[in-house]
Order: sequence, then structure tokens, then C-alpha cells
Amino acid sequence: MLKAKDIMTVDVFTVKPETTVEELARLLIEHKISGVPVVGDDDQLIGVVTENDLIKKNARLHIPTIVRLFDAYFLLDSNKMEDEIKKMVAVTVDEICNKKIVSLTEETSLEEIATIMSEKNIHLLPVLRDGMVVGIVGKADIVKSMTK
Repeated sequence: MLKAKDIMTVDVFTVKPETTVEELARLLIEHKISGVPVVGDDDQLIGVVTENDLIKKNARLHIPTIVRLFDAYFLLDSNKMEDEIKKMVAVTVDEICNKKIVSLTEETSLEEIATIMSEKNIHLLPVLRDGMVVGIVGKADIVKSMTK
């Protein structure tokens, strides 16, 4: 059975948290990639940023529902609105990247990778060895593996 090490892209572009959103957009366009891992100065993975994060930055703000109960007003999903505003005014990758990281090891099976992507709706998974990025698996890598 194929594993992450068999299908992953090993020449991985990475960015630092202080990379600007504009620099990120240029990198994605120039290299025709959908996202990159975000690494700290020690090259440890701290997040992943994708085209979707850039799109969300430019999305329309959804005003939360306000509920009136007696003489009080309650804002529903106010935390979500705050997060949306932060992303809209973001200047650096650190402000828009996803820090809830789902990653793989080199030994993760193709079946498990496909399951993670499908169930968690994640399309770009970093492959780690000792916390360091050694590869990345995207949807295209899964599709390519079907032709081998």
C-alpha cells in the first residue's frame, strides 16, 4: 500500500509568520501551488496557509444575529465575527494561517490520508519528521497516485 513518503511533494515552499499576505499571494501564483506550511525560525511547523485563507480575507463580513430577550440584547456568534474582522484586516500570514494543524508522518497510508482529507475537508497536509516539514500531500498528489 502506498504511504505519504511515496506520494508527497518533497520540494516544499514554506513561509514565515511575518511574510506579508501580498508576498504569499505572489508565491502561490508564481509556483502554481494552493498553500504552504508556516514555519518558525527553528523550522518547526506552526501553521498552514492556503488560497482559501486568502479568499476568506476578502470575503463579505457576516453580521451576527442579535437577539432581544426582555431588555437585553445578545449577539450570537460574536467571536466568529471578531475572527472574520481580524482576517479581513490581516497584513501577515500569521494573522490568517490555520494553526490547528493536521499533519502526517511519512508512514501514513494513502487510505488514511484520503480519509483525513475527506472527513476534515482539508486539502493540504504537511508531512513531518521530528516536527520539521519533510513533504506535503495535496489533492493532486492523491489523484496522481491513482495513475501509478
